[in-house]
Parts: sequence; structure tokens; C-alpha cells
Amino acid sequence: MASKRQRRTEEFKTRKKKKTFRLLFVVAAVLIGGGFLAFLFWALSDTLFPPDAQEAAAKRERKEVTLFFSDANERFLVQEKRLVPKGKNAVAQAEEIVRALVEGPKMGTVRTIPAGAKLQGIRIADGTAVLNFDNPFIEQHPGGTASEVATVYSLANTLAHNLPEIKRIRIQVGGRDVTTIKGHVDLREPVTPNKELAKQARAGG
Repeated sequence: MASKRQRRTEEFKTRKKKKTFRLLFVVAAVLIGGGFLAFLFWALSDTLFPPDAQEAAAKRERKEVTLFFSDANERFLVQEKRLVPKGKNAVAQAEEIVRALVEGPKMGTVRTIPAGAKLQGIRIADGTAVLNFDNPFIEQHPGGTASEVATVYSLANTLAHNLPEIKRIRIQVGGRDVTTIKGHVDLREPVTPNKELAKQARAGG
């Protein structure tokens, strides 16, 4: 039979093993729990702390497009190269391109769309792009034959030049078809590009 001393030694070793096991278990639990919390924080970080919109836009891939603005005399359309965010499809790309037109030129040419106008959306079907603007598109337009021609064909030429899916455009305001902007250009039918208006000289490169 084991002596009392041996039994105490065995009991001590057993208790020590149990303590060691419990310690290891606690450490493992802490590590696993910490790892899970770290993963959860990483997964939800964009939701909990949304990135700044401008910063997110800057990180997006960009695409070079050709925009058509008016020359100083409103006789021709002049090309201007611009980098815009790359859209995931033709509709998204068309929207980025039109927003760049609304933003206006950067190379000394003349804007063709009122600065206060906003694009509300685009639909593309059977080669026709339907552009839906808000009311300032008409309300803030200067009117006149030259200005209306520049507006309509800067849109038609720009979209057809950059997107083969688009052959013609139709303009809406507030979701409704418009027959004209201010009485000088007939918009009852879809508008096709007018290459004769496109001046060969480019504003920028």
C-alpha cells in the first residue's frame, strides 16, 4: 500500500494537472473568443464605420471617356477627355458619363446642361437611352436654338460615342417625355447623334 506521503504527492500532482488543464482551457477560450470578436469587428467594420463617400469613389476603377461640350460660339461640339468612375454595366456607365456632362467642362469650352440639373436615372432598351432629369433641366435652361441644339446633341453624341449599346436618346423630365426644352428643338422622336456638329479640334487630351 502507498504511504501517506506518496498519496499526498499523487494528490498534489493530480491537483496540479487539473489546474494546468483549467488554465489551458481558459487561455484557449480567451484566444478563440478574441479571434471571433476580431473577425466579427472586421466583418462589420464597413457597416459600423462607413467609409467616406469621396474616399470610396476615389478607390473605384476609372475609365477615360470623351465628352462633347459647346464651343464659345455654340456652333460646334468640342471633345474633352475625362476620367469617370467605371460602371458595372452600360446603364451605370451612362449615368457616370451624363453626370460628368452636368458637372461641366474643364478645358475652356461651354457647358451644355444647366448646372442645377440632376440626372434621376437612365434606361436603355433596343439601342435607345431614356434620360430622366429633374425640373431644373428645363427651368434653368437659357433657351434659344443654339443652346438647345448643343444640349440635345452633346448628350446624344457623348453617349453614342462612348457606349455602342446606345444609338439614340430620349429625354424625360420628372419621368415624363418632353416634346421640347424651350420650343426650339423637337424631342417628340428619339434623337440620333449629329457628327457634323462635332468639331475635330479637341479641348484637352
